[in-house]
Amino acid sequence: MSDPNQPANDGCASQSKACRGGKEKAAKVYRTIRRGDDDPPGGGHGEADQGRRMNAKRNPWLWVPSIYIAEGIPYMIVMTVSVVMYKNLGLSNTDIALYTSWLYLPWVIKPLWSPFVDLFRTKRFWIIAMQLAIGGALACVALTLPATAFVRYTLAMFWIMAFSSATHDIAADGFYMLGLSTPEQAAFVGVRTVFYRVATIASKGGLVILAGTLNEHGYPPASAWSVTFVVVGAFFLALCLYHFFVLPFPEADRGAPLDKGRGLVTEYFRILTLFFRRKDILIVICFFLFYRFAEAQLVKMVAPFLLDSRAQGGLGLSTAEVGWIYGTVGVVALMLGGLLGGYVIYRNGLKCWLWPMVIIMHVPDLVFVYLSHAQPENLWIIGSAVAFEQFGYGFGFTAYTMYMIMVSQGEYKTVFYAIGTGIMALGMMLPAMSSGWIQEKLGYIHFYYWILLTTIPGFIVTALVKIDPGYGKKA
Repeated sequence: MSDPNQPANDGCASQSKACRGGKEKAAKVYRTIRRGDDDPPGGGHGEADQGRRMNAKRNPWLWVPSIYIAEGIPYMIVMTVSVVMYKNLGLSNTDIALYTSWLYLPWVIKPLWSPFVDLFRTKRFWIIAMQLAIGGALACVALTLPATAFVRYTLAMFWIMAFSSATHDIAADGFYMLGLSTPEQAAFVGVRTVFYRVATIASKGGLVILAGTLNEHGYPPASAWSVTFVVVGAFFLALCLYHFFVLPFPEADRGAPLDKGRGLVTEYFRILTLFFRRKDILIVICFFLFYRFAEAQLVKMVAPFLLDSRAQGGLGLSTAEVGWIYGTVGVVALMLGGLLGGYVIYRNGLKCWLWPMVIIMHVPDLVFVYLSHAQPENLWIIGSAVAFEQFGYGFGFTAYTMYMIMVSQGEYKTVFYAIGTGIMALGMMLPAMSSGWIQEKLGYIHFYYWILLTTIPGFIVTALVKIDPGYGKKA
């Protein structure tokens, strides 16, 4: 009796090679249908193939905004929100600047492990896994804040969050290019920027305001921040679950085979060498490191200056007020400055606007000299001064970004740009580490005079760079 689980005999009595091959193929198809799977035998792409059956193409509005919200929030938490939190919990400016500046390191060395995100598993997998890790780290911060050794434990969790966030950035940017067609990438480039800034406001503004409001309603600082991190941790876990169901399964989103992977790693390090052999590379590196030399120190001390008492030389604002002024009004001004900077470069080119941008970026630092001397109590005056400085920073930073894009042109622009962002992060990390110590030695008034002095390297490296007169200008 014939096996009912086998395909019917096709009548090939001769059992020729071609016939046997056809029957074997039919049997494989039959077995595939029976197990309800379209995985190729030994293909190893079950997750992706199953997802493509379910929905190979998703509306980009369902996932592009949420991915870049997920990209922006952890970065702002470890870079800025942590500063406010540690200040509320009584750490010195020296310790705050030193400890939180080290958290830049994952973004500094991000280019070194970015190829492995391509080699192992899919970018979809990395996005979801890293969001889960970030959510878990946020929950652990909330749990460890009441502990006696909370500094040690929270810093460890912030380190995990920073590495997870940097890895998430690699996967998210790659997934953006894989999940969208070229016209869609162009159409959504503004969307990703806007929602990254939304994440900035939600973290620097919303989370700080929440912690400050809880504190004003009787919660001790540690408890207020614990509740805040529970909220954002739950949000990330929900975001992880959402993306598990919503993210598409691009056909090209596959991990490289191991033998190919070894070749890619070798090629990567060859390309890394090529970057540092480029013409005028020392000038390029100096520009990346010193263009924001003053701003790197200033940005670490803004929140402590706003929070410190007037007797200490600060402005004595509440945590909630800092969230509104620095985290909301300041970020909006930063966005407007960036938009204007992009527009004028589009109209006249980068070379035309380079010097105005470096001047407009650094001269507004004078507002902190005024604030440290006058110590105004009017929130409108303080908010306007911070907004003015942040607008100038956003306007001037556009030149920095465009220069990085310019020197990254060529066959390996993606890797070159990643290296550039790593050097950029190093240029923020190193000056920021000592900024708290310098401020405590000098006091706020003299510290801001020091900031004005440290703008000089930014002007020097600007004078050294070479820019094509037509670069960035509309055709």
